[in-house]
Amino acid sequence: MAEFTLTGLRVVQQVAAVGSFTGAAETLGYTQSAVSRQVAAMEAAAGAPLFDRGGRGVALTPAGQVLLRRATGILADLAATELELAGLRDRLAGRLTVGAYPTAAMALVPRAMAQVTSGHPGLAVVLEEASTPALLRRVRAGRLDVVVIGTGQGLPDYDVGGLNRTTVSQGELVVAVPDTHRLAGLATVSVADLAQEHWIAGDGAPGEPQFGAWPTLANPNIVRTSRSWSTRLGLVAAGLGITVIPALAVPALPTGVRTVPVTDSDWPGRTTVAVTRPHPSLQAQLLVTALRDEAARIHGT
Repeated sequence: MAEFTLTGLRVVQQVAAVGSFTGAAETLGYTQSAVSRQVAAMEAAAGAPLFDRGGRGVALTPAGQVLLRRATGILADLAATELELAGLRDRLAGRLTVGAYPTAAMALVPRAMAQVTSGHPGLAVVLEEASTPALLRRVRAGRLDVVVIGTGQGLPDYDVGGLNRTTVSQGELVVAVPDTHRLAGLATVSVADLAQEHWIAGDGAPGEPQFGAWPTLANPNIVRTSRSWSTRLGLVAAGLGITVIPALAVPALPTGVRTVPVTDSDWPGRTTVAVTRPHPSLQAQLLVTALRDEAARIHGT
């Protein structure tokens, strides 16, 4: 009788992540036939097909969606167990390098670093800030162990092929306003409520993604731009305009700034993703787990 195996679950998870048997084989370091055998074994254990095979890749069937959801939890629990046991054996020491986009480096990543180092004082965690393409080049080259990037509408389609990806947070954007602003303290606002506001937007190098006004707001009145987040938020605190910021950065906001959620069915949101090489170290896995924990705390979940 066919049974589920950890190897099979990992293969199913990777096939679902990249959308093809070939891509999963490259990421995992397996042959394509080995991936096909593992998927076939898991389908036998499930008693149903897990993927619909098409000319442009594969997609999960309803049975595949159920198995992936359960497999994700099982594999996460196993990784957490390995990390806890490794900590007992004092194996988690050495140097771990992490890179992040600027707003992730404001609160999320430092909190995850603190969580890791408080439990494992022998592990030195070093933070680097750079553009997302540069971070991805460095992780491929082995110069970084974990990078934190944003994906979704309005952002470039970054090349993460062959890398291991873990969702840290289904990102939300919020509006940062002065604490004396008419919108401050409201539970939520609509896009129409933002139509007449003065906006402070990002001003970076050509080709770099920037936060402007609210993404679906037509014809926003942008009155100032700044390359620096600290300057942008200082301008907001002084009452010179409002700006958009990821919810993950809210704990790092300065005095005088409040945030307000926006109700907008036309905005699909963004996702914060932790990226590692295909076979991350236990130290890297520990940091990824800490990133997910801290993101949940920031969102209040």
